Amino acid sequence: QVQLVESGGGFVQPGGSLRLSCAASGFTFSNKAMSWYRQTPGKARERVAVILSFTTIYADSVKGRFTISRDNAKNTVYLQMNSLKPEDTALYYCNKGSYYSGAYHPDDDWGQGTQVTVSP
Repeated sequence: QVQLVESGGGFVQPGGSLRLSCAASGFTFSNKAMSWYRQTPGKARERVAVILSFTTIYADSVKGRFTISRDNAKNTVYLQMNSLKPEDTALYYCNKGSYYSGAYHPDDDWGQGTQVTVSP
């Protein structure tokens, strides 16, 4: 059974940093592209970052501030979040998927999410 377990969220002031982790199991981690999404009540889910084997892709809203990485030996994907803004407040989800035809295609497997709140 596929499991994606996010952790590392919390409350942080604007300009602060957080490091999110997603522990994966139930599939061959190294064969999959991985991603982070976020969702705020009343808004559509937004993909913020994707990591393939070597390549990373970022949404414009987080480019230059967030860094996605993976450790295949630990079956874990990370999201380092720096220079956080109030608009980054959201529930952050981990996702596995595939990259082909020039686009990321998510699988229908999601973690429970980890809450990030950015506020003075």
